[in-house]
Amino acid sequence: MTENAPARELQVFLVSPDADLRDMLEGLSLPFEARWHFFDSPGAAVDRLLNAPPDLLLVDGPDGGDAPALDGRRLVEMVKGENVYRSTPVILVLDPEALDLGPDWTRVQADDFLLRQPGLPVPGAPGAGLPGLAALPLDPVEAAARIALTVARARRTQDTNPLTLLPGNTSIMQAVQARIDARELFALGYADLDHFKAFNDKYGFARGDEVLRMAARLLVNTVRQAAEATGFVGHVGGDDFVFAVPAAVARPVCERFIAAFDAIVPGFYDADDRARGAIASRDRGGNPCTFPLMAVSIAVVVNHDAKLAHYGEASSIASELKKRAKATPGSSYVLDRRRT
Repeated sequence: MTENAPARELQVFLVSPDADLRDMLEGLSLPFEARWHFFDSPGAAVDRLLNAPPDLLLVDGPDGGDAPALDGRRLVEMVKGENVYRSTPVILVLDPEALDLGPDWTRVQADDFLLRQPGLPVPGAPGAGLPGLAALPLDPVEAAARIALTVARARRTQDTNPLTLLPGNTSIMQAVQARIDARELFALGYADLDHFKAFNDKYGFARGDEVLRMAARLLVNTVRQAAEATGFVGHVGGDDFVFAVPAAVARPVCERFIAAFDAIVPGFYDADDRARGAIASRDRGGNPCTFPLMAVSIAVVVNHDAKLAHYGEASSIASELKKRAKATPGSSYVLDRRRT
């Protein structure tokens, strides 16, 4: 996303009968545009939740008092128990007494909580006298900060590759575009594993996943050693990885990563395949074929003279460079030497 791209308005649900809480939350200063939707009870929110899940859900009084039907706790369990909705971040609004009871956080399926300020009951507040509804509203500064942090954390989590825990496509595009917009002299590397599919087909996904985790750890450590905090590593998906480093260290990063990968990857093969230096498998057409041991091909695009305008342009250049890298047997890298 570029700096000038319009931000999407986030849909935020609050389940609470407390009008004062609604007014306070709606008036918070948040670092994103929020459209608030208010529901008096968990039951009133269910249909809307199932048909149009929000970007953030706040539930007040999660124990539900003496509610005979769907209470706040069961609403949260329902949301987090469904694969379609489980990534929705949920914040509980608790009173100090509920926190003093020591909730079992291993069982509470929420992402954070907001604590009501201790005080006298709000005059005329609906449900006054019930746990979680009688205290004064939240501290607005803390509430705004925790809501913003919860949303940011959810975005990072949703964009994290579950296998390698590296940032995914959205984070990659944002990290690269930020460097482009800042007109940095940086190198963007696209690395993928040659003959990975043949390995996966013969040895299975479990061993293939181990190879991907190994490659991710090697790349992260290599980039960290060369670029420290200025480096970035992401996992596009499958056997495709991306890294961004200062242009001056691009070549040593490629050389060190390739050397480490080539030294380690034979250990993932059975002894006979390792001795043969190849495996018998089938190509994409299903025909018997012999494949060499896995290798890594890296295409490196350098932002000389701030030539890049957007992430897509870098990706297009890298696609051509990667063809050249893959044409070389074994592991290799191709460095973009064009300055315009």
